[in-house]
Formats: sequence, structure tokens, C-alpha cells
Amino acid sequence: MKKLKSLPDQEGVRALLAKAQPLLAQFWALTQKYGAIAYHYLRIGAREAWVVLQRLPIASLSFARALASHEYAEELRALHADQASTPGVVGSSPGPQPSASRSESVADLRPASQQARVKTAELEKAPPDSALLLLSLLQKEGRFIDFMQEDVGSYTDQDVGAAARVVHEGCGRVLRDHLHIAPVRSETEGAQVTLEPGFNPAEVRPTGQVVGEPPFTGALVHRGWRATKIQLPQVASSHDLHILAAAEVEL
Repeated sequence: MKKLKSLPDQEGVRALLAKAQPLLAQFWALTQKYGAIAYHYLRIGAREAWVVLQRLPIASLSFARALASHEYAEELRALHADQASTPGVVGSSPGPQPSASRSESVADLRPASQQARVKTAELEKAPPDSALLLLSLLQKEGRFIDFMQEDVGSYTDQDVGAAARVVHEGCGRVLRDHLHIAPVRSETEGAQVTLEPGFNPAEVRPTGQVVGEPPFTGALVHRGWRATKIQLPQVASSHDLHILAAAEVEL
């Protein structure tokens, strides 16, 4: 009798499992679809929380010192005013600058990336001679300036493609003859690379969601280009480099 009573119970459990199986399948599919996204944002949140926790002791110490010392509070206020008036680059504002002693006393409170911007080298004007000479070579071999100055809106795609082939061939010849160009990164595009602390931002530019401090890990979108050798021809001192292409008069 007990076995006969247990049969309906077993059939009810099987029916319940049969009804729940599609729901479990949908739940598993949603987990596979959105689990990676949730993990990504949880990782970003954890990294941000760790950065805040690292800065909390410094902020607490700075707050306590500012309460105890009026001079130190004035130094922090002046530093904040300077940074707010010059976003991106510290020290380029025409307004009043902090003294050397004040900068040294609060240097330990700045993030590492901010301290690097303080040491930004002064900008120098690039000499135009090499650029003008290279531009004249591109015009001579590939009609580069003619192509860029032409309004191609009225031409068909076939006409533009035919002209671009000539420009591509000539300009490519100039690059091969006078410049040696190599990729900045040796990995193939799409490969996973890691940017260690102290990487050169002039060689590698992180994009996307850049949060926290290196190391950063991501996919290589573009390998970059580096000029490893330059061999421009020598010109006479009397030659006017501003003349990129002489005017032609047919007689």
C-alpha cells in the first residue's frame, strides 16, 4: 500500500520537474549571456573601491592636519584652486602660482598620474623644414597635394578610386625610400596585451574604460607606427622649401 501511495507523489514530482525544466534552461541562458557583463562591472566596481580605500588614509590625515594648521589648510585651498583653473595640465594658468615650498609640502598628497603631469616638459615649436621637404616629395611622386586640394564630391567612385591608386603608389614609394616605418607593438591585432606600470603613454594609448592604476589588460586594436629611420635628401641653402611644387607654364 505504501508503494502504491508513493507512485502519485513521484508522478507529481516528475510533472513539476518537467514544468520547471524550461524555466531552468532560460535561467541558464540568461546567466551565460549576462554573467560576463555583470562580472566586468563588478570588477570595475571592486577596482574603484580599492582605489578609494587606498586614498582614504591620506585624505583622513590631510583633513586632520588641515583642521590643526591654518597654513596647511590655505596651501590645500590654493592647490585646489590652481588645479580647478587649469584642467588637464597643472601650472599653465596665467593666475598666481603656488610657491616652491608649498608645492613640496603637498606633493605627497597628489596621485602618481597628477605628479607626472606636473613635470610636463615645455612645448617647443617644431621646425618646418623637414615637414615641408617631405610634403614636397609626396607631391612630386604621388600628387598628394593635388589630390587633397581637389573637390572629389562631383566625381564618381571609379574616378576617385583610379586617382587614389596613383596617389597610393607614389606616396608609398616616398615612404619606402625616405622613411623606415615599423609597428610600435609586435603582437597581432586582437591579441591580449598587458600595460605594466610605467608604460610610455606616447607609444601606447589606452582607450575605453580606463579606471584605476596600471597594470591594464586589453585587446590590441591597432599596433601603431614608429619611424625608426629618416633619410631625407639634402637641399641647397638657397632652395625655398615653402615652394612645395613649382607652377608649370607650357610654352
